[in-house]
Amino acid sequence: MWKIGNVEIDNRVVLAPMAGICNSAYRKIVKEMGCGLIYAEMVSDKAICYDNKKTIDMLYMEDVERPIAQQIFGSDVDSFVEAAKYIEKEMRPDIIDINMGCPVPKVALRAQAGSALLKNPSKVKEIVKAVVNAVKCPVTVKIRSGWDSNHINAVEIAKICEEAGASAITVHGRTRSQGYSGKADWNIIRDVKNSVKIPVIGNGDVTSPEKAKEMLDFTGCDAVMIGRAALGNPWLIRNTVLYLEGKPYMLPTTNDKIDMCIKHLKMLSDLKSEKQAVLEIRSHVGWYLKGVKGSNDIKNKIYKMTKICDILQVLEEFKEELYEEEKCL
Repeated sequence: MWKIGNVEIDNRVVLAPMAGICNSAYRKIVKEMGCGLIYAEMVSDKAICYDNKKTIDMLYMEDVERPIAQQIFGSDVDSFVEAAKYIEKEMRPDIIDINMGCPVPKVALRAQAGSALLKNPSKVKEIVKAVVNAVKCPVTVKIRSGWDSNHINAVEIAKICEEAGASAITVHGRTRSQGYSGKADWNIIRDVKNSVKIPVIGNGDVTSPEKAKEMLDFTGCDAVMIGRAALGNPWLIRNTVLYLEGKPYMLPTTNDKIDMCIKHLKMLSDLKSEKQAVLEIRSHVGWYLKGVKGSNDIKNKIYKMTKICDILQVLEEFKEELYEEEKCL
């Protein structure tokens, strides 16, 4: 067990705040897999201030998801503060996280938010300090190694965040210019861990339980954050928890994957409109069934469907078809 501020966390596995993915349905699946700490997908501070319904709806959570951190992105101090206060009052997350790592152009370039803040250390300090003073829950910050290879300043930014009152920091070992390409530099994570006293969460290229342990051992970080590698593979969370506890783990079967598709769709249908649930499950089906024999035809069928009942029927029939094939072997 470790802590961020006064928040106790059972294990060293953390879910990344993936935009468009980490809604309550997905988070509950990951929580069932034993994830120690869950980060909800980022929300815009301006959208909160403007009472945007779609953004407000994104704050929905259930107590079973705790401990949970809600991430905010923006570039204006006053908007950050107003949004943080609203989120703490209405959502009551265990932690509020400030996004200073998002590399996508509409955030980093157009809005000068996310990883663009790394170029302005004084503003980083101003934002973190203001949010820390505005809320009672712990505040964390997620950063990248720097803007580009010529401007690696994660250690400087981490020290500033700590000085401003942040309770923990997550470091993605890639620059903004790298996006999600290339290899994450774990040396940066290690350097940050050696430079601050607050907990450090390592992020980048944790694609297996073995890689998680390798990062922990190499960097000395307090926990590992898993993101894209968990798409279609929430079992990675469970298996990493088990592996880090010295216990054996098993990979999911094809039946497990199909059953999870069905479960995920049913959970989305409880959370969203039928149209939105169908749109979202299309991507997840592609991730869950990646590499499964005969799944391309199934995915193509589902991509054309608009009814939840039709998708459930196709998945159940696919499961039965695979079962019959196995009986004949």
